[in-house]
Amino acid sequence: MYDAIVIGAGPAGLQAALTLGRMHRSTLLLDSGEYRNGTVLHMHNMVGADGAPPAEFRATARAELSAYDDVEIRDSAATSVSGVEDAFVVGIADGSVVEARRVIIATGVSDDLPDVPGLQDLWGTLAFSCPFCDGHEHAGKPIAIIGAAPRAEHLIGLLGRIVGEITVLPVAELFADDDIRMLEAKGVRVSPAPVSSVEKVDHGVRIRTDDGERVVAGVFVAAGSMRQRSPFAAQLGLGMLESGCIEIDEFGRTSVQGIFAAGDLAHRATLPGPMASVLLAAAAGQLAAVGIIQSLLAAEH
Repeated sequence: MYDAIVIGAGPAGLQAALTLGRMHRSTLLLDSGEYRNGTVLHMHNMVGADGAPPAEFRATARAELSAYDDVEIRDSAATSVSGVEDAFVVGIADGSVVEARRVIIATGVSDDLPDVPGLQDLWGTLAFSCPFCDGHEHAGKPIAIIGAAPRAEHLIGLLGRIVGEITVLPVAELFADDDIRMLEAKGVRVSPAPVSSVEKVDHGVRIRTDDGERVVAGVFVAAGSMRQRSPFAAQLGLGMLESGCIEIDEFGRTSVQGIFAAGDLAHRATLPGPMASVLLAAAAGQLAAVGIIQSLLAAEH
């Protein structure tokens, strides 16, 4: 019986395990080997590690965890979570079953991209969603924004002072006339035809439409959606928010006693959505671990 099982070994799960280990709480960290930024070459906007490869960050964190006898790491995915506080049961892909008093779900989310041929192949290297993470690397360079007009307007506001020329392209349906006027008023080009495909070329990305093609340094996606990477929120009946994320409080507590959540898959109701950031995910993991320690202390006294 572990004090805590942490499911997911991205920044949130790694930090949660470190905090629990430092407080000598028996902890099992389950690492499926799948990460939202698994295709990303360099992470940014992370003080002390700006530009570091995510794989290097994870390897360093795991090496640090090896110094804590109370932390065990298994390279296997969790498949199920059931039970109640002080008696949770977690099924693992290798067929084994483990038990814990508390559980942190830190499995992150998956990004569902618009149906544009070639876009998935560029995701994380030449196609992005976060200006805070990847905008600076395109300073002064031409870029394209693919997707819906309202979200494109938001990206233009963030990227306009950083990048060079911006071209906005619809995915399937053409932009309405009002949307075109609104976008052009921002000083950007608006494609009259939807994007038909994207591909990597020597100097960036070739974007094809029915009426021609253009090459840009990178693509930012203003369409698509995200979803829970794991089935645990549904299995446990956790309270959810309109964003599709698990609802938590300041210490990562969910609607089910003893179940905590941290990272991109969860946020407080006071926020419009998850704050997708390595630094904030790690901070959320630390807070969830502190929440677990508080909960265990209350139960023990």
